[in-house]
Amino acid sequence: MSSLGTDGGGATYNSVSGDAVVVGPLLMAQHIEGIQLPPAAPAAPPCQGPPPTRVFVNRTEELAGLRDAALALAADPEPGVVMVVGVGGVGKTQLVAQAVRRELAQLFPDGRLYVDLEDHRRDGAVDLAAVLGGFLRALGVHKDYVPGRLAERTALFRSVAAPLRLLVKVDNVQHAPEARALVPPQGLLVVTGRRALPSLLMDGAVLIDVAPLDDRAGTELVRRWYADADEGTATDVVRLCAGHPLALRAAVEWLAARPQLTLDDVVRDLTAGRYGTGDDGAREAMGVAMGASGGPAQDGVGASGGPAQDGVGEAVDAVLDAVVAEVSDDTRHLYDLFGVLPGTTATADLLRAVGATRVDAGLGELLSSRLAVLVESADRPQRYRLHDVVRAHARQCARALPEERRRSLLRLVVDFYADAAAHGDALVLGARFRIQPPPVRPLAELGAKEALFTGGADALEWLDAERDNLQAVIRIAADEGWHQEVWRLCESLWALYHSRKHLADCVESGLLGIEAAQHEARPDVEIRMRNQVARAAYELGDLDRAEAQLDAAAGLLELAGDPRLSGVVWESRGLIALARGRSEESPHAMGERAEEARQLFERALAANRAVPDPHGVVVQSYNVAQALVAGERWTDALGVLDEAAEVARTTGDEPMLPRIDLVRAQSFVGLGSLDRAVAATVAAADRAASLKQFAKLDQALELLAALADRAEDRPLRAACEEKLRELRRNMGLEPPAAPTA
Repeated sequence: MSSLGTDGGGATYNSVSGDAVVVGPLLMAQHIEGIQLPPAAPAAPPCQGPPPTRVFVNRTEELAGLRDAALALAADPEPGVVMVVGVGGVGKTQLVAQAVRRELAQLFPDGRLYVDLEDHRRDGAVDLAAVLGGFLRALGVHKDYVPGRLAERTALFRSVAAPLRLLVKVDNVQHAPEARALVPPQGLLVVTGRRALPSLLMDGAVLIDVAPLDDRAGTELVRRWYADADEGTATDVVRLCAGHPLALRAAVEWLAARPQLTLDDVVRDLTAGRYGTGDDGAREAMGVAMGASGGPAQDGVGASGGPAQDGVGEAVDAVLDAVVAEVSDDTRHLYDLFGVLPGTTATADLLRAVGATRVDAGLGELLSSRLAVLVESADRPQRYRLHDVVRAHARQCARALPEERRRSLLRLVVDFYADAAAHGDALVLGARFRIQPPPVRPLAELGAKEALFTGGADALEWLDAERDNLQAVIRIAADEGWHQEVWRLCESLWALYHSRKHLADCVESGLLGIEAAQHEARPDVEIRMRNQVARAAYELGDLDRAEAQLDAAAGLLELAGDPRLSGVVWESRGLIALARGRSEESPHAMGERAEEARQLFERALAANRAVPDPHGVVVQSYNVAQALVAGERWTDALGVLDEAAEVARTTGDEPMLPRIDLVRAQSFVGLGSLDRAVAATVAAADRAASLKQFAKLDQALELLAALADRAEDRPLRAACEEKLRELRRNMGLEPPAAPTA
């Protein structure tokens, strides 16, 4: 007979939440069955990547190579890799897009994932955790279930993708480990790069080499775009552009916007060098961008690089000089702005904020000239970027700007992001403790046509979409010595780092924030920055690094005016103490660590009461209770939790209540009161579901299933397990079975 629902007097009931009362074990199971879950994500497979163009010539041999490789690899249960190599802008991405449309999509019906690693590369290294996080969300994994660490994301990606035949397309791969981390468990990885990677070839990758177009293919392409072109003139244009598709497209698009000119005018002007071919620095930058300079091509393997490609770089440079020289002044200003921007993408709102005029028309001209492209983004604002070859040219052109002009533009960019991030932080995390004052500009001023974001969820999506730009802005602000903006951005971005577990970002920017605080002689800011780095290190499992940062922060506490700064340091120390206790096998050691943590959390609690900060009081009381549970002081923990719950209800701190209920359930388990433990866990599940805290709901259902098992309540256990399966299925952790032939 089940012991659930008996509370000494023989009555069979359990309080669940609010005024709800569930009678008996069977009705408890029915209550769990009735918890409303979010609907499953649409079953449509992801379909990412640049679309194919309608006009495409030649490449017959390359397409056949891609098809044959894909057919051979598709028949093999093991995943395969194809490496498409060629100079920047030669058409590698478009070649793959054409192959996908013609044949590859049918071979890999469960979806296509795409990423350009240049959007995630910093100082030569790629943030693979961010790439895998994007892949997981594209495969339907809810954001609450995307873990923080690279190893965990890699494992989850392999688990979720295991039953799927996926095509993964990755542009701008520079090193073999970048590619290996993104190979699907079954399916095909197609990578593009400027040099072949010998170790991937040794792994069995198939190499497809993409060269510039020859005279015949290039002439055919030009005449498709410009039907009236004389064949000889078209061939001259191809040779002047060194057969480079990007240069050809830019030249012909430029001509199409000027009907008074002819193709002969293009040939004459380029031949005469009317617009110049750029200085040596620009030519060198273009060569690097296209993979044409800088030493041997990865141990001599691959066709990219060398004198032939140097000629391509000069030809593209000349065409871009010609195109940019003829655009309107407003568009040229936009082009210069793209060259100055620290990040790789821009929204129209950002461009307006830094002084651009006629932004829509200018972006239209850049798009029609094939100098800029639209970026795929799940977030609402459209984002634009220059092709990486064009970006190298734009950045070289921007170097010709007067230094004061360049710095003033950068400062406008930094100020825009500092204010936007502060507004985003306020919407995501509400009235948390912050050192910086609210931004002077209201959110409405940052968006010309509509608000950048509305509500916390929308703000978090915007911050995540702008993450790489924000990190670049922090670095440039540090380089320019704008210290206040550095730490302001770092403090605001805790909302993103903590919510989406961008922990490596938090460490990188936090270290810059520490330097900025030291430059400004702001011990309060330095404490905050060191604590953020410590919390990220703690979540990454690097407890020694976390403690080192907290030691340095503790030495500054006497100089800090707000007692909450002491509170955050003691809290982090307490969390580390509990983590060390869990890692030690000795119960005695766990008890000592639990007592150490309790004392630290008590100090943090006192600091928050001194302000007072109601949310801080609730959080630190919850932490004290966790330490008491770890030390097996069950009754003491319940008293602390009751007080915390009362403060949370009084102040509207509803998100803390499911967490409090789960620790309360653990206390009842320790006391041997399974019925009360079940009631507390059901209350946690109810509240988590209503607040859409799906990770907490998962935790509550898992605990409830274990409690039902101990109480031998089969209906409740079955209900919990079925609800847990449904939740995880809807959260994207259990993808639907691959379609059968």
